Amino acid sequence: MTQFDPTRFAGRRALVTGASRGIGAGIAQRLAAEGADVAIVARTVSHHPTLPGSLRATAELLAAHGGRVATIVADLSDPEDRARIVPEAVDGLGGSIDILVNNAAAAIYQPLAEYPLRRLRLTYAVNVEAPFEMMQAVLPGMLAAGEGWIVNLSSATARLRPGPPFTQGAGPRMAVYGSSKAALNRLTNAMGDELWGSGVRVNTVEPRGGVMTEGASALLGSLPDDQIESLDEMVEAAVALSDCPPDRTGQVVVSLDLLAELGR
Repeated sequence: MTQFDPTRFAGRRALVTGASRGIGAGIAQRLAAEGADVAIVARTVSHHPTLPGSLRATAELLAAHGGRVATIVADLSDPEDRARIVPEAVDGLGGSIDILVNNAAAAIYQPLAEYPLRRLRLTYAVNVEAPFEMMQAVLPGMLAAGEGWIVNLSSATARLRPGPPFTQGAGPRMAVYGSSKAALNRLTNAMGDELWGSGVRVNTVEPRGGVMTEGASALLGSLPDDQIESLDEMVEAAVALSDCPPDRTGQVVVSLDLLAELGR
């Protein structure tokens, strides 16, 4: 059962990265539908050369719910762009950020023996450095308010693969992406530990199965039905962590496990 309340996030300001399509767009729409003012971030405001969805299209959907919407065009691999995101979100929404959702990610899959260092640096810039800087940037406002919610999006590829013997598959090709998400998980746990008692909750959520967004479908093709979960399930789990109690912090949770625990 989905928990939906049109006033649940009333008076709160949220910032969602990677919100032009997929999970990020879904989370932003859900937060706006439940009363939040929302700032959304993506690299371009209009169309992507190969994928449907855009920052402008997401903003139009959010605006229909009546709250404030701020659109921020920024490349999360660029330190100068990253530095202006939170200040622009604060200006656009009229106050400090209550909810930060670090959803944007870079995923480049190929064998490690041939993996270019520049691609590794790009992956870590977007998947580790950017969310870390976003967390640091929103913390002063959250600490002053005595509460806040930070939700980082992770992946099951962060886990070590069992072996030897090792089974054939795409695991090694996803290792750079997975290692960046493992680093994000560790930072989430440490930030939750460091901020324990402050009222700021910091958590990570990862899907149990593949969420076949436009980007995932382009990267992975198709998956068997028993390895897929819906976009709505992943959004529901992320939104649950955007309104969780103070004693749920520093955790790395699996989407469907969390929903089962909460009875949703």
